[in-house]
Amino acid sequence: MNYELLFKELQDRRIRIALTGANGGFSRTLLVQCRAVANIEIAALCDLDLEGTLAMLETLGIPAASVGICRDQAQVRAAAAAGKIVLVGDHALLDGVALDIVVEATGQPEVSVSIATAAISRGVHVAMVTKETDSAVGPYLNRLALEHGVVYTTVDGDQPSNLIGLVTWARLLGFDIVAAGKSSEYDYIYHAGERQIEYTEQRHAVDGLDALWELGDDIPARLAQRSAALAALPQSATPDYCELNVVCNSTGLLPARDALNYPLCRISELADVFIPREDGGILDRVGVVDVFNCLRRHDEASFGGGVFIVVRCIDETVWKLLQQKGHVVSRRRQYACIYLPYHLMGLESLMSLFSAVLHSRPSGSDKQAVHAVMLARAQRDFKAGEVLSMGGHQHHISDIAPLLVPATEAGGKAPFYLAANKRLRTNVARGADITVEALELDGSALYDAWKQLPA
Repeated sequence: MNYELLFKELQDRRIRIALTGANGGFSRTLLVQCRAVANIEIAALCDLDLEGTLAMLETLGIPAASVGICRDQAQVRAAAAAGKIVLVGDHALLDGVALDIVVEATGQPEVSVSIATAAISRGVHVAMVTKETDSAVGPYLNRLALEHGVVYTTVDGDQPSNLIGLVTWARLLGFDIVAAGKSSEYDYIYHAGERQIEYTEQRHAVDGLDALWELGDDIPARLAQRSAALAALPQSATPDYCELNVVCNSTGLLPARDALNYPLCRISELADVFIPREDGGILDRVGVVDVFNCLRRHDEASFGGGVFIVVRCIDETVWKLLQQKGHVVSRRRQYACIYLPYHLMGLESLMSLFSAVLHSRPSGSDKQAVHAVMLARAQRDFKAGEVLSMGGHQHHISDIAPLLVPATEAGGKAPFYLAANKRLRTNVARGADITVEALELDGSALYDAWKQLPA
């Protein structure tokens, strides 16, 4: 694909963007690339930390004199007329800025859904980085955008959009997809000489991993042994469920299992792991999404938080040829893994903006539906009146486990991020899923949107 030809209209067009959650890590990566493309105009930025955002912009070479801090619509109009970047703390002020697209990256679902709804309602495209919002009410926002003649899209550079791209590429080419997925956020890096595993830049002693390095004949058993050997380390992460929820709703693929599988495996093993049990793998069904924990030696390349698909090999001769060229093919050449070993965050997100603004097409799906729901399961007894507080880098809820289930199994249960930061109306027993009825939802914009999800 020649992308310069695909988006040649950019030569004659400026794209005016607003970025919310402007002082976050993702936003910085996008702003860096916006500065490198002449026809991108940073029209407005929104963040509660105005001074911190100004300081961040200075480090990118954007002087404070080119930015106008605005606290009302009159100041917005004046700053825009002067050709300055409009910087606001109140997202409602974005309504006064002429825009082509809003990139929503606050990470706060209740705020995020209001920003997206307001933009769509006034005819502005929305690129949704806040996947927590997308997982809960993406199909509603997708439908609302279609009704208003604009685009609502996932964003390239994050795993959901990248995986949707890989899945749809494969389907268009006629591949039979057995599984699609991603690696979890952090690698498990083995330093064999020291018998240590490095995880999130911390070293941990581990014994016996050398003997478990090869898959052996019983793959599920070997994966269980690896998991037990590293039981002291986390082996699942809340964002993975959220991201794959978005992929399910955009592709129609279903979760491999409620808790996802999270095998500790090497890149070269993926085509032997994510295949049906009758062929030696771990899957109870096909056409699914799943996650793996990337296990590698310290001198091997990372998967980079990338994405993969496992497809059926139709012609053994073809895949033998490709295997000889280094592609990941299963032992019996029945399955192959095709993967992208990276996600570059905002550095590649402009592709989604180009597609939305120049071609009126999402880089995700234009037909989102509720195929799966991310649920919240209590890991202890909760009392009425407690708040399910969301926090941390991974946007987890304390003492709540995420699950991802087919939508047909989610009746009456609350999406994980609808429950986030809500007060409980009732007691919830350990092991029970949080229901909509158990939550205080008065005044929740996310709840209002959720109630309008397409059937």
